[in-house]
Amino acid sequence: MKVTILGSSGQIGAYLTEYLRKKGHEVIEFDKTHDERHDMTVIPNIKLHGAIQQSDFVFFLAFDVGGSHYLKKYQHTFGFLDNNARMMVSAFEYIAKYKKPFVFASSQMSNMSYSPYGVMKRVGELYTKSLNGLIVKFWNVYGIETDMEKAHVITDFIAKGFETGTIDMMTDGTEQREFLYAEDCCEALETVMQEYNSFTSNDELHITSGVSTSILEIAQQIQLYFGGIQKEVKIVPASSKDEVQKDARNIPDPYIRKWWEPKTSITHGIGKVFTEMKKNYD
Repeated sequence: MKVTILGSSGQIGAYLTEYLRKKGHEVIEFDKTHDERHDMTVIPNIKLHGAIQQSDFVFFLAFDVGGSHYLKKYQHTFGFLDNNARMMVSAFEYIAKYKKPFVFASSQMSNMSYSPYGVMKRVGELYTKSLNGLIVKFWNVYGIETDMEKAHVITDFIAKGFETGTIDMMTDGTEQREFLYAEDCCEALETVMQEYNSFTSNDELHITSGVSTSILEIAQQIQLYFGGIQKEVKIVPASSKDEVQKDARNIPDPYIRKWWEPKTSITHGIGKVFTEMKKNYD
């Protein structure tokens, strides 16, 4: 199958590109870090038009987003809103024109009206439903990241450990999240693609581990891995509670578990990311 991945160099997209190729699919990569002509905020975009036209399936993973640091700094800005609005207008126009089957990557934050990021994801969901595509909601997918300005909590903590020896946290760490390793996420996405006709736009396809872990526990697990290489790392929690998500505890729908189950524990997943990042710092 010829699959176009919008956002193919992103945290999930890079893993999915490699994963699908290993499974024998032909992957069309589309990401502005790969080619400046792949900037989806440019309308019209001839390259985007061609990529979607020739594809059998589209994964819409592209979005201007990052971890808590990035969202806190940028999600209320004009640029953040404009970039994401343009990307959606651009991609959905071509998807609609050629009636392509597709998956839109949303978030468990899409019902959080106080978050501009959540609101933009909700808009994407409405586009998707109007085109009868499928919506998946990611819950804190983690893996290797190349853009550390947009780093999420696990890679951010590991980088801090290597670079400063101190994991200084944005919060007191008591908030809990469900974390999913990127390779498990790829398996889920391939399953959704293969079972596309088994789902509808109204199905709640929550891609998550189903296991809650506090941010402090994440830091402590990373600290243990540093101990294994005889490097002392301190954890310094902040006094404040989480501001970006306000610790809103949504409950994931288990519907997709009829077709897919995650395999990687948080301990094992952190270990794999730690090992890969250690190679760079070595």
